[in-house]
Amino acid sequence: MNFASGARPASTGIRFLALAVDWMASTLIITGLTGKNYGFEGERLLLFFVEVSLLTALMGASAGQRLLRLKVVDANTGGSVDPLRVLIRTLLIVLVIPALFKKDGVAYHDAICKTIVIRA
Repeated sequence: MNFASGARPASTGIRFLALAVDWMASTLIITGLTGKNYGFEGERLLLFFVEVSLLTALMGASAGQRLLRLKVVDANTGGSVDPLRVLIRTLLIVLVIPALFKKDGVAYHDAICKTIVIRA
């Protein structure tokens, strides 16, 4: 993958931490709305999908990524990512595709969508 402007992917650890922040935010919101921290995981997963997709499409980063100063960009241009690729990327995350990494350390969902997570 050709990384724009010599940008290199953010480390796996910081990316995982951002993912955990987004998941915890979804958990806290669902718990606040339903009054329970158990039950149908689909609600939490749907909220996670919407939050990550919407914020990444609009601001280039999910809440967790913004908190940790990360940004999702087009790997070839370094510019913003179009909403369709953001949706596909988030769907792949929800399907746990990021648990699988390519040899060069780029997660499959980023390789497939030609995106990269960098330090903002």
